[in-house]
Amino acid sequence: MKDTTESWAAMVAGGRLVKYAINLGELGPEQVQIRVESCGICHSDLSMIDNDWGMSAYPLIAGHEVVGVVEAAGEMVKGVKVGDRVGLGWFAGSCLSCQPCLSGKHQLCGSSEQTIVGRHGGFAERVWAHWSWAIPLPAALDVRKAGPLFCGGITVFAPIIDGGVKPTDRVGVIGIGGLGHLALQFLNKWGCHVTAFTSNAGKAEEAMKLGAHAVLDSRDTAAMKQATGSFDFILSTVNVPLDWSEYLNLLGPDGTLHFVGAVLEPVAVSAFALIGGRKKITGSPLGSPATVRKMLDFAARHGIAAQTEDFAMTDVNAALDHLRAGEARYRLVLHQE
Repeated sequence: MKDTTESWAAMVAGGRLVKYAINLGELGPEQVQIRVESCGICHSDLSMIDNDWGMSAYPLIAGHEVVGVVEAAGEMVKGVKVGDRVGLGWFAGSCLSCQPCLSGKHQLCGSSEQTIVGRHGGFAERVWAHWSWAIPLPAALDVRKAGPLFCGGITVFAPIIDGGVKPTDRVGVIGIGGLGHLALQFLNKWGCHVTAFTSNAGKAEEAMKLGAHAVLDSRDTAAMKQATGSFDFILSTVNVPLDWSEYLNLLGPDGTLHFVGAVLEPVAVSAFALIGGRKKITGSPLGSPATVRKMLDFAARHGIAAQTEDFAMTDVNAALDHLRAGEARYRLVLHQE
């Protein structure tokens, strides 16, 4: 096991990433060391690099959609072994003793260890994690495309499981990007009738190919009004404020508007928009290790994968510029050379 590893780090908020050597220290008894083969880039990486959420510490090594091989394991590691190919997402550890952990809701652990918060992430040669969050990769999944499933994929899959979405439901997805293009695939294969909401007419044809049965132009006031009361579940993947009352109007009785996109502005709605139809506004962070495994099995069974563009790890700044420009279609993946 190496004592140091090379990484790509932001030294200041919004700064260009530079090569940076990390002193790894001593591997914990329940930790694994993963040799990074590839790492997806999520918009959350940009938010952390730019300190949009006010919790970044520098040097900051982002990257939380890791695929790699376990090359060292502590003496108390279970479930994975040296040589296994695994994935690692936003979470790298949880206490395993609190009520959420004991209830199988590890992602809600108040002491969770987040892969790129206060520790180094996957824009590096190696990364560490607790064994429970290093999830074995099914052989049927494409190694070069699997990384985005560990953040983007589980972010949109977990609400299907945790929210009790049924195959008979009529569902909508707001935003056809890194999260939304995966949500369309999962919900289609789940059996739902799926509508894509987009303000970009150029994405309509692609949304249909990804699994949407219908596309609704969110700027078309008449079309939006005509759809009033026709949805059971609407998943918002965007990080910009919208007219949320308009989307609540689209829900039928007991319908849910669920947030996975990190909108920083308060969600302003009238209480009456919720009371009359017993409607709900909810949100969620990723999923538990058990749900991640379910997602991977489901993706392997149905051939679900992110649409990716590939960059060398050494070209990380070019990849980040591509994402900042809004040109990613739909997920970027860095590969070690």
